[in-house]
Formats: sequence, C-alpha cells, structure tokens
Amino acid sequence: MNKHYHIYGIGAALVDTEITLTDADLTRMAVAKGVMTLVDEARQNTLMDYLSDHLVASHRASGGSAANTIIAASYFGCNNFYSCKVANDENGAFYLDDIQAAGVATPAHITPPAGITGKCLVMITPDAERTMNTFLGISETLSVNELDVGAVAKSHYVYIEGYLVSSTTGRAAAIELRKQAEANHTKTALSLSDPAMVQFFYDGLVEMIGEGVDLIFCNRDEAIGFTKTHSLEEACIGLKKYCKQFAITCGADGALVFDGNELIQVAGAAATPVDTNGAGDMFAGAFLYAINQGKDFKTAAEFANIAAAKVVSQFGPRLKPEQYAELKEGFFN
Repeated sequence: MNKHYHIYGIGAALVDTEITLTDADLTRMAVAKGVMTLVDEARQNTLMDYLSDHLVASHRASGGSAANTIIAASYFGCNNFYSCKVANDENGAFYLDDIQAAGVATPAHITPPAGITGKCLVMITPDAERTMNTFLGISETLSVNELDVGAVAKSHYVYIEGYLVSSTTGRAAAIELRKQAEANHTKTALSLSDPAMVQFFYDGLVEMIGEGVDLIFCNRDEAIGFTKTHSLEEACIGLKKYCKQFAITCGADGALVFDGNELIQVAGAAATPVDTNGAGDMFAGAFLYAINQGKDFKTAAEFANIAAAKVVSQFGPRLKPEQYAELKEGFFN
C-alpha cells in the first residue's frame, strides 16, 4: 500500500501550563521531583493556587509526550497523524487548533464529547529539571474508538506513548494500534516515557510491546529500570529482547543508539539548560524525521541531540516554527 503518512502517533492530549519554582516549593507541596505523577483535578487546582504567582511568561501549548514528538517531526517536514482524545471545552478546541496548525492530521470521525480536556502542570526548578503533575481528564478514556485503521495502514511508522500504560483503555488502544501496524507492514516505535511508568507499570509495558517492536526510545534510567539491570551496558543487551533497534538518551552525554547491527555512541550537543521538559520528545521527533528521510542512525541521533539541546535552552517543550527550519537548514545543508 502507498504510505501517505510518515508517522502515526497515539498518546495523551494535555494542555500544558509551565511554572518555575524552587526545590523547597516541591518539598512543601509534597511533590516527587523529576517524574510525572498522575493527580486528580482537585489536587492540581490546589497546586495551581499555591503557585499562582510563579507562572512563566510562556504560551500554553498542546502537550502530551507523543504529541510533542509528532508535532516536532511535522515541523521538521514529516506528514503525520495523531490519535488522542479531547473534550468539547475551550482547552479541547485550543488543542485541536494548535495541533492542526502544526500540520498534523487527526481522525475525522471523532466529535469531542462532554468532559474536561487533560491538563499538565509542568514545574521547572533552577537546575532545569522538569516535574509534572498531570490530570488526564478525558484523555484517561482514550480507546480503540479513537484509532483510524486506514491511516495506520498508510503510515511508515506508528509511535506509541508509554504513558498510555496507566489507562486500561489507553493500553488496549496502544496494543491494537501495534497489531494493526504489524498487519499492515507499518513499523512500530514506542517510548518508555518515564521512570515511574517503568517502575509501576512494567507488566503493562511488556504487554504493549508484545512480541517486540521495531524501535524503542528511552532514557538511561528507563533503560536500566525496564531491563532490570544495573548498568547501561547491561541495559543495551537487555533491550534487544524487546526491540530490533533502540535509542537511549543520556542527557549531556548525548545518546546511545542501536541500528540493528551496531551500537553507536553519539556525543551530546552543547546547551545551557533552562527547562528539560520535552527534551526526550524532541529527540524522538527529530530522530524519526531523520530516519524517515533515509538517514542512518548516527546522523539521526546527531540531529536529534542538537534539536534536544535547543529545546532545553528555552522554556516549553516546543520550538517556534522558524526554529525547526533553522535547525534543519543548519544541520543538513
């Protein structure tokens, strides 16, 4: 079949609000630092009230891990599709407008139902570490109903957000998407998303991976946690049981990628971190863009490191539209 889309993504639809604060603030609010924690709306509102004077002067953005990746790849030049679930509210309308402005297609058969669109409170400490408290809202009920099987068949890759493992219906949708991809000769990529997902939802992630996916994205902590090993070297061996290829981000140390034959260490790009939110998502988006252009894993990882370095040097998980073009022009030309 003719492949019309480069990447078909699935994940949460969250409207992000970014806040700067101190480690002492996190301690006072009893928030676990550096991970994503699911909270109810009341808890999120309590945090927002406490932090009302900490708001960063940045635009709210359509977020969600896989959405950040899909939007980045789209701005770099991929033709992408995204399945998510928003409510018929102001945030839901904003979300769909924002993602479509990035050139990303969404299922035409979906009419947003009544409810509350998911929201993510992104808290940035002075060391640039990001801590997230997420109220999934209607995103928690993302299901197979939001899939577009025809678009899956017409995609080169599907990209599955590991965070979906925390929702029963979301996990089922991820598994069905993988199966549809396998049946239609569409490659499968999955992100492990967060150390907390690996720690608390290991069995569900294994179920989502099934007999194995083509490509896994993760960071060093997720790789070691998921493979239940004690070093990055051991984790690289362990990951091969779950995928044909992988990309492990290592912060300032760059990335370690396996193209199916060779393990390649790629140095990090220089950056002065301000906000690490979205770094891994940007890496995956840039990497998927590059391999969809026929680039090898080393080149893709070098480009992805530069893109990730750029996004951590400013607030927010996204770049301005012109910044994507500048990065691509500067690297490939």
